[in-house]
Amino acid sequence: MADRKLKIGIISAGRVGSAFGSALRALGHEIVGAYAHSEASRERLETMLPGVPALEIEEIVTRSELVLFAVPDDELAGLVSGLAKLGLFRPGQIVIHVAGRYGTSVLDPAAEAGALPLAIHPAMTFTGTSLDVARLSGCPCAVTGSPLYLPIAQALVVEIGGVPVVIAEEDRALYHAALAHGANHLVTLIGQSMRILSAVGVAEPGEYLRPLCEAALDGVLRSGESSQTGPVVRGDTGTIREHLEALDALSQSETMDASSSTSYSDIPPLYRALASTAANRAVQRRALTPEKAEQVRKICDNL
Repeated sequence: MADRKLKIGIISAGRVGSAFGSALRALGHEIVGAYAHSEASRERLETMLPGVPALEIEEIVTRSELVLFAVPDDELAGLVSGLAKLGLFRPGQIVIHVAGRYGTSVLDPAAEAGALPLAIHPAMTFTGTSLDVARLSGCPCAVTGSPLYLPIAQALVVEIGGVPVVIAEEDRALYHAALAHGANHLVTLIGQSMRILSAVGVAEPGEYLRPLCEAALDGVLRSGESSQTGPVVRGDTGTIREHLEALDALSQSETMDASSSTSYSDIPPLYRALASTAANRAVQRRALTPEKAEQVRKICDNL
């Protein structure tokens, strides 16, 4: 792909689409147009891709040698199907989506018209700013496609500085679940910890947690679950019981104070679920005896 410069259309100018478009444009590819339906996406288009016209979707597909779909997952299938019914895809046209959930089967209507279907999913969170373009360098990207077309996706990823990793069509759901579970649920978990610290008067809970959480994240990424520490792995049931009593009390205090806008009721159930899971995993690693794990589970189950 490095020798051939493509006419690329972006649907749409959201956080991911604008970053990919900006990266590809910097390499000499022509961005012929982008779909920007909201005020935020139009502003992002002006900032990230100045001079690129905001066009309707049908015109973008007609003008493009490569169409990049960067729309919400649930909108993708219907959009591709609708464009295919209009006869807008053509033989040899490259059609790529960046949805983590799907492989290329969602692009079958385009493929039936002779288009070359590919899936590229970068494993990173996008901010909608120029910082995203720099962060694409070294970013692992899941690529899926037939063996005949897969080198196109791999070359594009390498061209923008990413690292292509082939994920099979049938594994895309599990792949995406792993990323969502690890990253999105991490935000929920750390957010809960920050709310608890705020409740006890810590002024900047994020900064207070930063050294601990960064060390924990680095440890698990380097060594896996063997880096786990804390009361569950130690079988310290007294501490776990006290944690839950305190968290339950905090949760109940929320209902007593109608003036409070902060909710805590979601925290005890997640603590219980994660503590039980951590105990089970510790037993499998032989870091905790089955007897101690059973005691942990009973406390978490309120037994």
